[in-house]
Amino acid sequence: VQLQASGGGLAQSGRSLRLSCAVSGSIVSINGMGWYRQAPGKQRDWVATITRDGITNYNDFVKGRFTISRNNAENTVYLQMENLKPEDTAVYYCNAEVVSPMTFAAMDYWGKGTQVTVSS
Repeated sequence: VQLQASGGGLAQSGRSLRLSCAVSGSIVSINGMGWYRQAPGKQRDWVATITRDGITNYNDFVKGRFTISRNNAENTVYLQMENLKPEDTAVYYCNAEVVSPMTFAAMDYWGKGTQVTVSS
């Protein structure tokens, strides 16, 4: 199973970016999916999560600005980031709980991360 994130880059404060993360490999189904971020010198924080049924949850520091969504048919999760702030600068990681056909057990997988840099 592989997670490939894309869409990061440089943006000015107040602008928008959209991250995507595609899950590929041997998959029976994908349960929860989410985005996390890690700024230099800081621990990894969760940003937003979404269940298979589309129930979302957001960390307070992105509520009202970021929107997580997913396309179950394409095994992809998105993060639409609006009104970006310099403090949003971090490496963003996608996460998926994937059910494998080998074990039919759910396991957590992580993407390699994509850099988001917001300038003031």
